[in-house]
Amino acid sequence: MEAKDYTVVKIEGEYAYLREWGSVDASKDLFIALALLPSGTDEGTKLHYEMFSYTVIEY
Repeated sequence: MEAKDYTVVKIEGEYAYLREWGSVDASKDLFIALALLPSGTDEGTKLHYEMFSYTVIEY
């Protein structure tokens, strides 16, 4: 799988909606369990996905 970058756009309960960088199409948002994301993930967090793993992108 290719590497992709996402932003957490919404959290509902124990699930998060991730939107690929550069996309404005909300219909393509990923719906994923928070348990699969790094600890401390919140709305607005930038994530890098590669090799079945998410990491927080820090500036």
